[in-house]
Amino acid sequence: MSPPQRIRELRGTIEHHSYRYHVLDDPEVSDAEYDALMRELTSLEAEHPELVTPDSPTQRVGAPPSSLFAAVTHPSPMWSLDNAFTFEELVAWGRRVEKVLGGVADYWCELKVDGAAADLSYVDGRLSVAATRGDGRTGEDITANVKTIPSVPLRLRTDGPPELLEVRGEIYMPTAAFRKLNEGLADEGERVFANPRNAAAGSLRQKDPRVTAGRSLALLVHGAGRWDGGSRFARHSEQMQELTRLGFRVMAETRLAPDLDAVYDFCRHWEAHRHDLGFEVDGVVVKVDQLAQREELGYTSKSPRWAIAYKFPPEEKTTRLVDIKTHVGRTGAVTPFAQLEAVVLSGGTVTQATLHNEDEIARKDIRVGDWVLVRRAGDVIPEVIAPVVSRRTGEERVFRMPGDCPVCGTPLVRPEGEKVRRCPNELCPSRGVEALFHFAGRGAMDIEGLGERTIFELWERGLVRDPGDVYSLTRDQLLSLPLFADKKADLVLSSIEASKDRGLARVLVGLGIRHVGPPTARDLTAAFGSIEAIAGATEESLSAVEGIGPVLAASIRGWFDNPRNAEIVAKLEAAGVRLAEERDDATGPLAGRTFVLTGSLPNLTRDQAAKLIAEAGGAVTSSVSKKTDYVVVGENPGSKLARAEALGIPILDEAGLRELTGG
Repeated sequence: MSPPQRIRELRGTIEHHSYRYHVLDDPEVSDAEYDALMRELTSLEAEHPELVTPDSPTQRVGAPPSSLFAAVTHPSPMWSLDNAFTFEELVAWGRRVEKVLGGVADYWCELKVDGAAADLSYVDGRLSVAATRGDGRTGEDITANVKTIPSVPLRLRTDGPPELLEVRGEIYMPTAAFRKLNEGLADEGERVFANPRNAAAGSLRQKDPRVTAGRSLALLVHGAGRWDGGSRFARHSEQMQELTRLGFRVMAETRLAPDLDAVYDFCRHWEAHRHDLGFEVDGVVVKVDQLAQREELGYTSKSPRWAIAYKFPPEEKTTRLVDIKTHVGRTGAVTPFAQLEAVVLSGGTVTQATLHNEDEIARKDIRVGDWVLVRRAGDVIPEVIAPVVSRRTGEERVFRMPGDCPVCGTPLVRPEGEKVRRCPNELCPSRGVEALFHFAGRGAMDIEGLGERTIFELWERGLVRDPGDVYSLTRDQLLSLPLFADKKADLVLSSIEASKDRGLARVLVGLGIRHVGPPTARDLTAAFGSIEAIAGATEESLSAVEGIGPVLAASIRGWFDNPRNAEIVAKLEAAGVRLAEERDDATGPLAGRTFVLTGSLPNLTRDQAAKLIAEAGGAVTSSVSKKTDYVVVGENPGSKLARAEALGIPILDEAGLRELTGG
């Protein structure tokens, strides 16, 4: 595979996993796997700088916010941190810092809590807005939920508060609370959380704050963004003392290290004692303490040069691999997984682990009956690293992937260039159940109460076979299911009814068209306006939509050409699901003009600026291209500015935008 092809493949894979992690709170890969993909892409782009594009994941800070909560623009950017995976990498960073500063620095060391990053803004001493990190500039408004957390002060403990105080911290779930939550979910037949971090993120994104209040969340503050008015500081350590005085809970396990040897001692100590804390940590954050030195060091396009995260090595243990089973997903992909003798990793009991695919099993020579090394990479998804060959007895068995689907018996196929075998039978029960679970999921139609177990029971009783059948379910049918009573049945029916108005983009995501995620679904909706128009579009007209190439266009066309899928769409239409969006022809002085926003404007939020443009007939898009008419630039613009300058696109500031829109 050529470098341009591999770079394109990596970008698509990273964007997919970034969305699943940051938006859906449902990662498919470990942190270690994601980091490896990002490092490979970074390395390739360094070798081929001519292939770097503004929309590459290496040029971004994070993933887009979900549409489930209102968007919030952070008062100042929430930067991501570069990672060091070995002490040698950490020392190399320290040497670069000291070279720029012309001498040694003091380093603030703190544990890296494995939770959900949050940005809290206090105006005149009162909590005004709490938001998720989002893409580093825009997050989701979770104020109502954050107010339920006991360790979050609703008012600062001072009579002379700053005009604006922006506090950054990590919201986490203690390990004891996590175990109790998962036990309760398991007892109710609900899907359990993979780890405390996912549990914290999922709890913050509940629509009912009362659910969040019952989840035993806590906040640890690790710094500040904007601090307008009040005290002035020379050091970060002084800021942390003041934040404690104002009523915030800060990490007790910190150290002000005078040199890199002291940093090393701190990292090694907590690497050995990481499970002594009552909450999950996955590394140490090391920061230059003096604020003037931070200003001197500055930032790259996505991270500060004055801070780095030293990541603890993933935890590994040895256990016996009892068997290798396979799972059939909604796209027909058949993936192997290991059944293990129970082993405790990162405070949780592990009985299954990923094996990725049959090529990886063969490459590592993993056999049924082996003693294997298991790692919870990034403390997220357990994986089998390697067999312990020295402990083999000769009774181990080489694994062979089945030739037929383990669920429906259809011969499996392995498309050229792919690493997985697939079941091509669209009526395969496993594919059907997984597709329905995807359709009802939070990222699609968000039907509360239709979890995996409920969908399986409905399938077993022949009550559902495709997404269209969901809208024909009756109260009596639901009451026939295990663990269903009047209240739960009414909840599910109410949520099904509410899902009819989720909008076309969410429907397109829920239908599971291969390669069509939320961004593509929004682009299709904007371009065609209705599912009828999309179904009637040719591959050429689909490819004309920005961001949709020939492969994706063929996938969309192929899905709508399938008669079974036409029946599903017909069922949705008959049930009253909204399959079209109103598209008013734009009028006004900016009709037909396309704008891109980047950076923080002095007086307008991003939403307000977009509204001004829309009211004048213009449209706002997320990426700069030759079709862009104007780029509106504020403070701390991203790579979009450089891209606009390279293409010769006119640049506007806020005053210029107001003049153009008449606002």
